[in-house]
Amino acid sequence: MTTGTRRRMGVEERRRQLIAVALDLFSRRSPDEVSIDDIAGAAGISRPLVYHYFPGKHSLYEAAVRAAADELTARFAEPREGPLGARLVRVMGRYFDFVAEHGPGFSALLRGGGAIGSPSTGAVIDEVRRKAYEQMLLHLELDAPGPRLELVIRSWVGLAETTALSWWEGRRIPREELQLQLVHDFMALAVVTATTDEETAALVRRVVAQEPSDGAFGAFVTRLLSILDGTPAGNGDVWRG
Repeated sequence: MTTGTRRRMGVEERRRQLIAVALDLFSRRSPDEVSIDDIAGAAGISRPLVYHYFPGKHSLYEAAVRAAADELTARFAEPREGPLGARLVRVMGRYFDFVAEHGPGFSALLRGGGAIGSPSTGAVIDEVRRKAYEQMLLHLELDAPGPRLELVIRSWVGLAETTALSWWEGRRIPREELQLQLVHDFMALAVVTATTDEETAALVRRVVAQEPSDGAFGAFVTRLLSILDGTPAGNGDVWRG
């Protein structure tokens, strides 16, 4: 009879394995429902060995949240090429992919419903929001927006988060519709602010001028104008103003 030899992992390799296992479990179940025994069993090691690498579930959860946050932040990256609307559609698609993969754990954290949450994990999520905001500044070609335009961008980042998590919890609206709706929501927020803020108005004019008539913002502008003047939607000329 022959027996296989289990390869001994180095410290960092074992830590990465435990973080990956924990992230997988936290992504499928609420963090409060996952025990150290669950993590040890999934990793194929003993409970004491888990404690050798992490003091407890709390520290392992923080490490898993950090890994998930890094993964989510990476999905914000998008080449600054082509129309803004199309870029945002692609980013929203990757964002919804992430929520679909890691829904339970991130939902518990972002909703503040898990007892396992802490100021440090909250700081990680705040960092993700900051990175999303900074990515928007890059796409909008802005350095230091005024307070009203800054509020538009930060409000949209929060709206995207809430919408995606609400979709995961109920899935009553197809995600493709919500992804496009969120892109339209950004323009809607900007248009409202543009009525009283010239900086935002200039941004709206610049974005619209760079968008094709059949782009992601085209349908929104056409439908908005059709609602206001009662004419049938579909006239591409309104996009050019």
